[in-house]
Amino acid sequence: MKYLLLIHMNPAVFDTLSEEEKNEVFAGHNEISEELRTTGELLGFVALAEPAASTTVRVRGGVVDATDGPYVETKEFLAGYYAVDCETHERAVELAAKIPDASFNAIEVRPVMNEAGLEM
Repeated sequence: MKYLLLIHMNPAVFDTLSEEEKNEVFAGHNEISEELRTTGELLGFVALAEPAASTTVRVRGGVVDATDGPYVETKEFLAGYYAVDCETHERAVELAAKIPDASFNAIEVRPVMNEAGLEM
């Protein structure tokens, strides 16, 4: 079954980490991505820019409204994800726990329901 391991980030929490701790987080991402490549479970992964760099698009009554930033004010935002293909939900949770951000933020494990046209 395919899952997205969604990394939720609170920049205020990340900013409290020392340079050494931040470097450990980055190294941890290298480790888990290599493990997932080795096991064949990795479908892909991305890191996303902060919400301030995004544009939110809504169409109401045929009128396009594009505004800067996220659609809601929040302290946390989606920072990135790993797309994995593993045998069980329990394995997906095990992999999510290995993502270094899990020690100071949240990782959401969400099954992929439809992948039509999705190439990873």
